[in-house]
Amino acid sequence: MEWDDYYEDYSMFKKMSTDEDGAYQAAAIIGHDGKVWAQTANFPQLTAEERIAIMREFDEPGMLTTMGLYLGGTKYVVTRVEPGDVMRAKKPGESVTIKKTSAALVIGIYYITATSNMCNAIIERVGDDLIKRGF
Repeated sequence: MEWDDYYEDYSMFKKMSTDEDGAYQAAAIIGHDGKVWAQTANFPQLTAEERIAIMREFDEPGMLTTMGLYLGGTKYVVTRVEPGDVMRAKKPGESVTIKKTSAALVIGIYYITATSNMCNAIIERVGDDLIKRGF
């Protein structure tokens, strides 16, 4: 699969640039190895430590719930973890949804608005699509 094509074709990324209520802020698909598969231009640069902490939280929830989730140095409070599946976090005015697949993390950062739940659903759909494709 060509990730640039996936990036261009997938509605999550198109929606990010045309969102009328301004809910979407940034999104990325990042391999478990840290390689970026696709991302919006404004997605924060994750450190290896941040990525590893996210992966550990999916396997053994609790550390980030206590210490906080960091994305590009920005701290979020973890509000929910479904082990091996989905993580949600927030800070004043923003939310994050992270969907884990067998090979990647799908991460969406968005402003809290009336349509924020749609943002959650889109991130999860992207992850589900990758899972169906064997990723």
